[in-house]
Amino acid sequence: MQSDSITWRTFRYAFGPGLVMAAAAIGVSHLVQSTRAGAEYGFSLIGIVLLVNLFKYPFLEFGPRYAVATGEHLIAGYRKLGRWAIGLFILFTFGTVFAIQAVVTLVTASLATPLTGIELSVQTWSVIIVILCTALLIRGNYAVLDRVVKLFLSVLAISTLFAVTAALVGGGHSPDPSFQEPEIWSLAGITFLIALMGWMPIPLDVAVWHSIWTLERSKQTSHQPSLKESLTDFQIGYAGAAIFAVLFLILGAQVMYGSGESFAATAGAFSQQLIQLFTQSLGEWAFFIIVISAFSTMFSTTFTVIDTYPRVVNHLLAELFPSHKGQRFQRTYPLLLVLLSATSLGFLLLMGDRFRLLIDLATTLSFLVAPGLAWMNYKLITGPHVDAAFQPGKKMRILSVAGLVFLTLFALFYLGVQLASL
Repeated sequence: MQSDSITWRTFRYAFGPGLVMAAAAIGVSHLVQSTRAGAEYGFSLIGIVLLVNLFKYPFLEFGPRYAVATGEHLIAGYRKLGRWAIGLFILFTFGTVFAIQAVVTLVTASLATPLTGIELSVQTWSVIIVILCTALLIRGNYAVLDRVVKLFLSVLAISTLFAVTAALVGGGHSPDPSFQEPEIWSLAGITFLIALMGWMPIPLDVAVWHSIWTLERSKQTSHQPSLKESLTDFQIGYAGAAIFAVLFLILGAQVMYGSGESFAATAGAFSQQLIQLFTQSLGEWAFFIIVISAFSTMFSTTFTVIDTYPRVVNHLLAELFPSHKGQRFQRTYPLLLVLLSATSLGFLLLMGDRFRLLIDLATTLSFLVAPGLAWMNYKLITGPHVDAAFQPGKKMRILSVAGLVFLTLFALFYLGVQLASL
């Protein structure tokens, strides 16, 4: 039985995957969707944000839990469930990969001009950012991802906390007297609610990513983490993602709610609008704080997403074709990195700067597949492939069942509303 106590001497070797998850989480779901929730609905959606963070928690926690318990990532676990599970995960992955990577790159690119002062199109900046990330990652070294993420999260934490404090101390703006809050239970409101929850705090397939990061971190440090160490690392990252979701909602509510402004439909216009509204409310002195906070948010997300999808596809190939493991696995990562990045760029250029359409599409798809992924993760972690000592306890199982019910009912409710509107 592993010890329940942890010390910094050993925990520092396990510390990292949770921050990488937080970097992936604190992106579009926070900067765009949380801010948009505050801007359009004030503080009324804080409860929903906290609730979806609570109900998604167990299914994301099962990623590092499974990795520590078995020494395998979740993709290997899905193979043990059956080829149907691998097949479903492949559908989930390729149904969202290009939209997700295109969206996070697009938002990052829209913030590059305000940050650098270099006037280039959003599409051109997207190409530059993808090439930069690919060049940094081409060797497939997890240590690069770990260092870059920790740097940008530090900048993000300082700048965001400063901006929120300034917004609260300054009292925000006075809403327009004629402003009427939109109805959340209308078709448009429910559509936005599902999109908000889709990536709040992060899509559920990131449980697979986290299981891979846990193994990569162990390989990097030559330290086999205990379950307690791994879950503590996860909880720090998850708590950070939940806190920042609320902070960005507060920012949106304080500086945009009732202003009469509606979110722009293109990424370039959105970034200008976001920065303008914040500086109008907080003062011109806040310009670089907002720009740095926003760019740090999105670059860390883009960097993480560009790195992780090739790893996921590589592990899928290794499970489907056992000969793909070993040296062939190492050689394939850079090829997949370039291929997936180029395909996502092609998707982005084909779709153009349809910012809100892309975001709502990607986040809604993620929410609709969430019940399936949640059920697969629960079935795997409570099944015979995981030793009883590593399985979740009674409280976590109850929360898991409640989460499954919550995600399934909301998905069915959304589909019913959409069908009724036809």
